[in-house]
Amino acid sequence: MPEKRTVERARQDKKEGKAPSTQAGEFVKEEIEHIRKGEHGARSTKQAIAIGLSKARRAGVDLPPPEKGTTSERTRKSAEHAVEAGRHDGRHHTNPRRSKAIEGRSNGKGGRRRVTRHCRSKPKRKPTSERRRNAAKAPNREPGRD
Repeated sequence: MPEKRTVERARQDKKEGKAPSTQAGEFVKEEIEHIRKGEHGARSTKQAIAIGLSKARRAGVDLPPPEKGTTSERTRKSAEHAVEAGRHDGRHHTNPRRSKAIEGRSNGKGGRRRVTRHCRSKPKRKPTSERRRNAAKAPNREPGRD
């Protein structure tokens, strides 16, 4: 996700009538900054440029994908996909069930209290010998001590 100020600068460039490559340059600049700060594992300038162009396409910069034969088919397809993503208004609908899981709301089965209760009651139903064996396997524990 590009930073707000990067998108704003790109929009400003568009308003001023600058070329799409200039608009995309803002995203590339941001990406190079991220690499300098060590925010992700990209190593080369080429990677920064590729990531920046992809972000620009997704943000709606009118940057066409590379011509056939200039890059690998995979890269071209990826760029086409990014252009397509940039044409939409950016909203996508998350599955409600997934959304609930992300927000940490309980859907009845996996609430924190229920899981805790289950974890505490489960060992009590096991035989002592099994509990002792599991305790010995646990990290930072001495065997035979409960």
